[in-house]
Amino acid sequence: MIKITLKDGNIMEVEKGTTIIDLAKKISEGLARVATCGLVDGETKDLRYELEKDCNVSICTFESDLEGKKAYWHTTSHIMAQAIKRLFPETKLAIGPAINEGFYYDFDVENPFTDEDKEKIEQEMKKIIKEDLPIERFTLPRKEAIKLMQDAKEKYKVELIEDLPENEEISFYKQGEFTDLCAGPHLMSTGKVKAVKILTSSSAYWRGDEKRESLQRVYAISFPKASQVDEYLQILEDRKARDHRKIGKDLKLFMTHQLVGSGLPMYLPNGATIRRVLERYIQDKELKLGYSHVYTPSLATTDLYKISGHWDHYKDDMFPIMKMDTEEFVLRPMNCPHHMLIYKSELHSYRDLPIKIGELAHDFRYEDSGAVCGLERVRQMCQNDAHLFVRPDQIKEEVGKVINLIFEVYIKDFGFSRDNFKFRLSLRDKNNIEKYIDNDEMWETAEEQLRQILKELNIDFYEAEGEAAFYGPKIDIQIETALGHDVTIPTCQLDFALPERFDLKYIGQDGEEHRPVVIHRAILGTSDRFISFLIEETKGNLPTWLSPVQVKILPIADKHIDYAKSIEERLMANGIRVKTDDRSEKIGYKIREAQLEKVPYMLVIGEKEIESKSVGVRSRKDGDIGAMKTEEFINKIKEEVENYK
Repeated sequence: MIKITLKDGNIMEVEKGTTIIDLAKKISEGLARVATCGLVDGETKDLRYELEKDCNVSICTFESDLEGKKAYWHTTSHIMAQAIKRLFPETKLAIGPAINEGFYYDFDVENPFTDEDKEKIEQEMKKIIKEDLPIERFTLPRKEAIKLMQDAKEKYKVELIEDLPENEEISFYKQGEFTDLCAGPHLMSTGKVKAVKILTSSSAYWRGDEKRESLQRVYAISFPKASQVDEYLQILEDRKARDHRKIGKDLKLFMTHQLVGSGLPMYLPNGATIRRVLERYIQDKELKLGYSHVYTPSLATTDLYKISGHWDHYKDDMFPIMKMDTEEFVLRPMNCPHHMLIYKSELHSYRDLPIKIGELAHDFRYEDSGAVCGLERVRQMCQNDAHLFVRPDQIKEEVGKVINLIFEVYIKDFGFSRDNFKFRLSLRDKNNIEKYIDNDEMWETAEEQLRQILKELNIDFYEAEGEAAFYGPKIDIQIETALGHDVTIPTCQLDFALPERFDLKYIGQDGEEHRPVVIHRAILGTSDRFISFLIEETKGNLPTWLSPVQVKILPIADKHIDYAKSIEERLMANGIRVKTDDRSEKIGYKIREAQLEKVPYMLVIGEKEIESKSVGVRSRKDGDIGAMKTEEFINKIKEEVENYK
């Protein structure tokens, strides 16, 4: 007998060799019916997995966690592949993984799937589900596995097997006439899936290599209830409405042009206003916290990046070399090396530290054209970057101040929910150390320090190997966006490496030279990504202090324009961003236009307002507020702007 510790802490004794699905049945038949996979000592395992020793086991369901959903979606990807092979027998199978929402499968087909094809595929999937085919797992030796896929004329599967390590277990899953190379996990039968929906299809290169075969990638989703499909489709519609690229076009915030190039957006006047106000906002906050701002060049010699380590660990993400006379220049991917040199340009005492150098820096990344997306992923970005040069005894306090600033910006000023934030301690991958600066002692010290800081600050966090910067570990704040994406925007990184590589020093209280530690931090991340995030979170309904046009004045008729213009001048004199719509259009049309432009306030001007020397106020949020004296409205909007920040 072996002892199994369950998720709730209870211990069960079962016979050695008991499968996860049998364990689920022992707990309850209801749990067994909805079980999708299991976590054994933290590792995801198939329901057929046999338990051979004492261990911790958690039974996953579709509703319990992401791993449970992924097993459900992975099974459905096989159902889709089986349906396509039935309908289009000459199709070659590539890969079909579960993703964070649903799944996709890549197929080599002669012609792209039409909408009519997708409808047929979906109906065939429902037929396979109704057949309730048992799903069986089996393994084969390498040569037999290759022969099985060669006989099936599945060249992509053969390639995958040949690339596996010699000692790798090669497993397959079979359902009816369909067999696929797969590591699992999977449900027990096709009938466990209840509702399916094919979403979209697109082209994709085999293994992401544009020199390889072009495949058809079909995205789909599945759920235990049909109503969940309808709910998900509604979510997708909401996400389309929130897409910052659509809103950016509608509100005339930014544009792209093929003559400029992909990944290089141009800010239009409205977007430029948002960015200017946002950047001044964060710089003002930093100034109050003792930061000093600098400007540094957007390019530098390759020698600088060889010293910093970027050349060895980051050059594939940098633009190619530009040669000039005897020097080689590159567009910078980040500005920390420049700041190291600024610190080094003077002699520093321990009393001077911390020294906080900030910059709104233009950095450049060599992104593939297929990866760039609106403002979210660009080739030139403006980083809200800063580097804090601190003594070792100041690390905890200064990291704490960075985290407090993040909370102040995101929760207090912008009103985002703390529940949407997850703290990730990003560590190096010890099995891939060539990606990182080679200094085991430094890594262990830095990682443990950040770990202890998070614990002492009572911040819940999780750890992620392989997510560190090449020069040091970091605290990444993961934010779940309105579009369901998990993104990193603010970050705080601990760096013992660059001070060593640049030979940075300060004179300690003992009169001796000491090495500072550098804290890299970004609060807004890049202006570009933060703006895209903000647009999608608010659907373009930006807070008044950040809206490019805060007030739209709407004269009812031409004879009211002069008074409207006088109001405009008074608002502008008080620092309020205002425009007058003096077109010869009906007032209802002007109001609708201003609403579509998401202007926070509209001032309607007619005979009544002129006679009473007032303005008719309409709010984006509250609708028709009514008449107010001009000075009263000015005070109201100024107070709103000041109180928001």
